[in-house]
Order: sequence, then structure tokens, then C-alpha cells
Amino acid sequence: MAQRSSFPKVLLKGVPNTVNGQAIADRIADSISLGMLSVGERLPTEMELASQFGVAVATLRKALASLRDQGIVETRRGRSGGTFIVRAPYPQSLELRNMLDNTSIVELRDLGDEHTAVATAIARLACSRAYTSALDRLVELAQRLKDARTPVERATADSRFHIELAVLAQSPRLLRAEVRLQSESSPLLWADLGGVMNTDLATIDHLALIDAIQADDATRAERISEEHIRKNIYHLIDTKLTLGLMSEETQEPAR
Repeated sequence: MAQRSSFPKVLLKGVPNTVNGQAIADRIADSISLGMLSVGERLPTEMELASQFGVAVATLRKALASLRDQGIVETRRGRSGGTFIVRAPYPQSLELRNMLDNTSIVELRDLGDEHTAVATAIARLACSRAYTSALDRLVELAQRLKDARTPVERATADSRFHIELAVLAQSPRLLRAEVRLQSESSPLLWADLGGVMNTDLATIDHLALIDAIQADDATRAERISEEHIRKNIYHLIDTKLTLGLMSEETQEPAR
């Protein structure tokens, strides 16, 4: 029997006031790529989803049609039917390379500045608001990153860890910001382009952050988060520069 999805309510916040089918389709696709919804899960019924998003069923059906056209979901008939997630959307290597080529170093640093502000605030709040029992889930997610073998698995596991941490901070606005930032950065960060991120080092950071939160050490948690984001942005900048050098070396000399 397929697992029934409990649709993440964070996805319902921050949707544009003028909601259309494509905006909803994008929001659902993002949730899948970030690991908030998994391949094999069955989405809630059309009426339930339409009610949660606050739209007409016809608008919701347009969103599902778009997802079906992309091969992300499929609808099955019968007693055990419904709409099932069959593929996690993820950009191809060429698309990711073009995205990085078209992002300046200044923009990457600015992304890091924003992410640092959000991540350190989340870490600080988690120290005072996270339940001790909930930290076991973070340890499990940290281990999932270490065990991941493909860029897609690594990106999904890393994003899921940081989103779960944001949930523990109990700030819906910070949670929505973290979801957006993970959507922007995670595919680029874990792509196999000019260099590969070290999952062991990232996992060490994650476990150290959990330890700081468990100890209610907000200063250490903020420092670990800031350093973690800094290393991520340095990796993206280094990858961008490496790709630029590789492109120059492969160009034919002018005649």
C-alpha cells in the first residue's frame, strides 16, 4: 500500500496572492526536489489540495496536469488510485552549469550573506525551542547525507536536514526563507561540475550543530552555521572559477 503524503503546510505559505496552476505546480515540484515529499508517496485528493491551497479544484487540476506532463506525478484509477509522485525533478548538469555561469561571484556572495543571516537565526532559535527528542530525527538525516551516493541524493538529504532544523526553530517565516534558499543553492552545491562537495565534512558540521543545539549553546550553534554557509559559498565560487578556466582551455586559439 502506498504511503499517503501529509502535505507540508509550509508550502501553502508565501504562494502569490494571484495563484495559478503553474505556481502551485512549481511549489509541489520544489517540495519533491527538496525531499519534503518523496517518490512513491500519494498526494492528498484534489479537493483536499485545492482546499489547502485556497483555490478552485479546476486550478488545482491544471497544476497536476502540468506535473503529469513533466513526468513528475501520475494519476492512477481504481480503489487504490490517486496521484502518485513518480520522479524527483532535478536540473541536468548542463542546466546547472549554465545557471552557475550566469550567476556572478557578487551574487553568490550575496546569496551567502542572506543564507548566513537566516541559518544563524534558525540555529539560535532552535537552541531554545527544539525538543530534545526531535534532535534524534536530525541525527538520522545527517547520517542520510553521509550515506548518499548520487548528486540528487546528496542535495535532497542536505536540504532535508536544514529544512527540518528550520522546523525546530518554530518560525514559519524563517522556515519559508530556508526552503527558498535551499531550492536556489542545493542543486548547484551538490552538482558534479568542477568539484565534488565532501559529504563527510558536511556531516561533521551537521553533527556539531546538533551537539551545540542539544547543549543549548546558541553562540556555538551560530558560529557553526555561519562557517558551514561560508564553506558552501566558497565551494560554489571555486567551482565557478574552475569551470571558467576549463572553458578557456578548451577554446581553440584564434587564427
